[in-house]
Amino acid sequence: MPSTVRILGTHGVPAAYGGFETAAEHVGLYLRDQGWNVIVYCQIPGEGPTTVDDWNGLQRVLVHEPREGWKGTSSFDLTSIRHAMREHVDGDVWLTFGYNTGVFDIIPRLRRIPNVINMDGMEWTRKRWGVVKQGILLANERLAGLVGDVLIADHPVIATYLRRHFGKRRVQTITYGAPEVLDAPTGPVEELGLTPDDYAMIVCRPIPENSVLEIVQAWSAAERGMPLVVVGPYGDDDPYHVAVRAAASDEVLFPGSIFEPERIQSLRFHSALYLHGHTVGGTNPSLVEAMGAGNAVIAHDNPYNTWVAGPDNAYFTGADDLAGLLDDVLSDEGRRRRMGAASRERFRAEFTWAKIGAEYEQALRTALARRGHAQQQTGVNA
Repeated sequence: MPSTVRILGTHGVPAAYGGFETAAEHVGLYLRDQGWNVIVYCQIPGEGPTTVDDWNGLQRVLVHEPREGWKGTSSFDLTSIRHAMREHVDGDVWLTFGYNTGVFDIIPRLRRIPNVINMDGMEWTRKRWGVVKQGILLANERLAGLVGDVLIADHPVIATYLRRHFGKRRVQTITYGAPEVLDAPTGPVEELGLTPDDYAMIVCRPIPENSVLEIVQAWSAAERGMPLVVVGPYGDDDPYHVAVRAAASDEVLFPGSIFEPERIQSLRFHSALYLHGHTVGGTNPSLVEAMGAGNAVIAHDNPYNTWVAGPDNAYFTGADDLAGLLDDVLSDEGRRRRMGAASRERFRAEFTWAKIGAEYEQALRTALARRGHAQQQTGVNA
């Protein structure tokens, strides 16, 4: 009999929400191909009974949750865990993404159910949550870290932090992945009035810790000869959004949010330069996706980004030094080509879903072995 893995903590598959969902989808499909029985818990809006269906060979447990926000997420997580406990068979293993409701992870620990927990990127340190939410997240992080059989860090800096608090034995580094983009249609580029290989772009949540204002200020400090495409929701109600737009020259384009994967892949692939301002958070999926598209990258200079993008890309600390760096990089097409080639090489070495799927499979096997279920692993194809 194949081993069964239950994937909890995400909005479910197919991925349509964020990095955890994308990871759950790709890791789930990899494990399916290795012979695992994969069960994914999916949050469905509205009222209704919990049902089960099949998606691409993955069993989905569809849990209806009428509430939105953190209350809905907490209720969904608890309902999922209760269902997983009822259905648990000796030899199953859980894969939990995130620790936002880490207090609930005590329940499977008491039943000695093997649980691999992706510990996210030190989410509690993000200032946007406020002191109370930061405290709640920190408490849940510590609880999840204490009870997880294997703790997944998405970046070596996060792994160092986790080992300091929870010991070395249970911590494993597994990054996020992305598809490699080797070709893409030009239609989505042309729809925005852009020319392939003659624009730069940034894709991120418009918040201060992502350095959007500094990037727009640096781009607007001089005439660049190409537009900067700033993807994301920039409205009139948020003071930060207003400040970003006010700082923009006429060479900065705000197309709004773009959710369709094909459109965003096309924009990345045909971009001359990708700008990444994240200052916290481990391995960032949008940066990995840019590297999978072969983008030259200029990123904020911090240990998270420099490890991901590697030594052959370029880094900035603020608007002033970024403005000068843009002068140099935009005037040197050969350098941009070399940076893009280095991004793709680094991506292939570290961030493919095949590599990441194999690492998650090994983590699941480790958790099973630590709970005395090594025999069940023999049913899984190596």
